[in-house]
Amino acid sequence: MSVLVRSIYGERLIMLTCEICGEELVLEEDMKTHLLLSHLENEMSCPLCSLSGVSYDELNFHMDTAHPSSPTGANRKLKQIRDLSRHSERETAPSHSSGDSCYMTKGGVSPETYLYGTIAQQSSDVAGTSPVVGEGLLTARTAPITPPAVTTKTTRTSQSSEQVRHCGDGTATSRIISEHSKAPKAKQKRLSSPRKEKQFPCPMCSQVYNNCFMLQEHVELHLQEQNITEGAALGASSSASIPPSSHNLSGEKSYECPMCCLVCSDSSSLQEHVELHLEYGTATTCAVSPSSDLKLARQLQEAEDQRRREHEAKQEAVEFKKLQKQFGLDGSGGYRRQMEQTMEKAVSRGLMAPSDFHNSRADMMEALATGVDDGRTRTQGMLGALSEFYQREARDCVHVWLSAETDHFCSSEGDKGWGCGYRNFQMLLSSLHRMETFADCLPEKAVPSIPRVQSLIEGAWRVGLDPQGASHFNQRLQGTRAWVGATEIYSVLTSLGVRATIIDFHQPTGPADTHPRLFEWVKQYFSMSASRGTRLPPRLIQTSQPPLYLQHQGHSRTIVGVEQKRNGSLCLLVLDPGCSPAEARKLLSRDSAATAVRRIRKFPNNLKHKQYQVVAAKGTLSPEEKRICILNSRTLIVERIP
Repeated sequence: MSVLVRSIYGERLIMLTCEICGEELVLEEDMKTHLLLSHLENEMSCPLCSLSGVSYDELNFHMDTAHPSSPTGANRKLKQIRDLSRHSERETAPSHSSGDSCYMTKGGVSPETYLYGTIAQQSSDVAGTSPVVGEGLLTARTAPITPPAVTTKTTRTSQSSEQVRHCGDGTATSRIISEHSKAPKAKQKRLSSPRKEKQFPCPMCSQVYNNCFMLQEHVELHLQEQNITEGAALGASSSASIPPSSHNLSGEKSYECPMCCLVCSDSSSLQEHVELHLEYGTATTCAVSPSSDLKLARQLQEAEDQRRREHEAKQEAVEFKKLQKQFGLDGSGGYRRQMEQTMEKAVSRGLMAPSDFHNSRADMMEALATGVDDGRTRTQGMLGALSEFYQREARDCVHVWLSAETDHFCSSEGDKGWGCGYRNFQMLLSSLHRMETFADCLPEKAVPSIPRVQSLIEGAWRVGLDPQGASHFNQRLQGTRAWVGATEIYSVLTSLGVRATIIDFHQPTGPADTHPRLFEWVKQYFSMSASRGTRLPPRLIQTSQPPLYLQHQGHSRTIVGVEQKRNGSLCLLVLDPGCSPAEARKLLSRDSAATAVRRIRKFPNNLKHKQYQVVAAKGTLSPEEKRICILNSRTLIVERIP
């Protein structure tokens, strides 16, 4: 058989393989020498049994009698031996008489060509030209050729007709006419006996032919289809590979898309086009027209917009959940649940005995049932301690204005992190309870607990105050950790009959994001009532004004006074619910009062948030005024400065 390979220089070489021993050689002459030396000069042996040491005729007779139905492989080897023997006899024997036999294979193929596995295509002019070897070569293993019956009358041929001719690609093709002497009658009988018609099966499918040339054409069609399929698969599997460029009628290079019929003028455009195919799964045939490109671009843009909208919706949902958790609207429980969790952690860490846990829980449940604050975070006498301090010290202050008496409330374990708004409302309410002006609208002198304050805000929403705020909190505050701000404090004060005003300092009014207008407004608020009937106010003025509720982003505090320095600068006195009771009580001691005052002083550089809102209580409301405020609260109107 022969195997088609390529040399390192790109030339096609045919490797010849001995069908008897399997040795591979390149040259045809080397194969002849191998067969003569390795196989013909030795004694013959039967390939199907242990018979050996016989001549060719004896082995032939043995195969015909002992193995009449031998396998195809054995017969093929035996026929090769026969043909090679006859060929060697023709080359070594002298000239014979006119009665010698002449052999020619079917279709003009020589025994040498059959032996080495090459099949030459028969020329139309048999008498004048040699056969031309095609590229689709079949091996003897695939398509063996049987010699026809022996003729008895032939003419002698010249030695020149037996010469081997070589094609340009190195494949030996020739047409050899050999002569044989008259064989014995027994041998002639065997050789001229009728034989079965050979069948040539296709090695790539189940088709069977009785003609080797028809089989060769059939296999070549198989190879062509396989090359086309492999080329199409290779072009579709790579997104970065660009097909070979072609030239249009004007001579310019053009690049055709391997996935559709679009033609691009440069490789970069084609690269982007193919990547779009692979990214969006649009590897379909598209028309070569501007309208199809526009349609594809619109589809891609719509897909991109849809993905962007979905991403934004998911992002908004995540941010909304974060805000709900931050502002206590995620359903994680309210004041009571947080207090119980804190005490349970203290018991598990060994900081609280189980008996103390049950006693504290019982006290908490009793306070929640009454709606009154338990007073554990309450510090009284703050304004009195401040008045004594300024009388003794702070000689650098020209004037100091203080609000009415106010108690300090700080956050506890049940509202830590979210209860500053409720605690500031408790501070304001503790001051209003001491004033005769608000005695009619605030009959109860006890400061409510945080759950009770939440209930009061919900009651204000039910009567129609601030419907937008009620919708924001879904009409519910009790049992949650929701933050409240200036609008909720305004709503609950209005529902109680207190005239309240919101002043919005919506932007900085000084250098470095400071709010000097806020400081001036606070000074005017406290000094307005104190300056009545007096020409020159004293250095320390204890006013009857309620404290101010101060709100900014994320936190709220209570303003209880203002200082004016000798250089004219102002300083606010602010109580912070984030301060612990121990820190607040330091103001009550003379030894630590100076340190406590430094903590509550806030200069302009200490208040640099973008926006501040102040809630001020300025008297009481009549029933008619209260009804008007409820109607107008559908759109809250605030005083904006500047």
